[in-house]
Amino acid sequence: MGKFNINHFICRSDNYGVIISDKNTGLTASIDAPDAEIIDQELKINDLKLTHLFITHKHLDHIEGIEYLKDKYSCKVIGPEKEKDEIPLLDITVIDEEYIDFSGSPIKIIETPGHTLGHIIYHFEQDNLLFAGDTLFLMGCGRVFEGTHKQMFESLEKIKKLPPNTAIYFGHEYSLANAKFAASIWPDKHIKKRLDEIESLRAQNKHTIPTTLDAELITNLFLMGDNTSLKRKLDMGDAKEEEIFSELRTKKDTF
Repeated sequence: MGKFNINHFICRSDNYGVIISDKNTGLTASIDAPDAEIIDQELKINDLKLTHLFITHKHLDHIEGIEYLKDKYSCKVIGPEKEKDEIPLLDITVIDEEYIDFSGSPIKIIETPGHTLGHIIYHFEQDNLLFAGDTLFLMGCGRVFEGTHKQMFESLEKIKKLPPNTAIYFGHEYSLANAKFAASIWPDKHIKKRLDEIESLRAQNKHTIPTTLDAELITNLFLMGDNTSLKRKLDMGDAKEEEIFSELRTKKDTF
């Protein structure tokens, strides 16, 4: 199953901590730094030394552990150029469509403004892995805090173009609420089946991460603005995809 080991765990109340490591080279990255102590504990359990921090955006629940982890491990901190003034201790800043290397794997940086204006995601192209931060969730997308609905829609369109078998790691365990919202709008067979699966997992306190792009394309309403049945459900048969997205995001904000 690929050259990387990936561990995921809950930090804070619902943030996902994600550690990706290559046992052959020893290189080990944390995706964001929501809780330094819990990340440190996971590193110890798995006998790993942190070499990289990949930061997706500036929100406190994604950067609060940077200082502790940088001090302890002298890890390289990588994050968005557009938020460099608001993220501490960055060693490398990156921009849209730039490539960086991690243990011989090319990582494409994709700017996804919407949740924040400088949000980025990390696409491990050879490994079919996407670390999506707070842009895309299982059956959901990030709340639009700084950007516009147009920006978030365009960011999600970038993700839709990735290979369907891409495994997607996201920043929060919001899956049950997202699935319930989707079912409230359009309870088709795929969405109802997935809601049942998520309810079962969460009842056992199991994680719903990762998802896959192909699963999202048929159950994540925010990626389905071209679906004629969904448009009819919303009574927006002639609307553009971007208008469908905006309507759904507005509904979700008050769900």
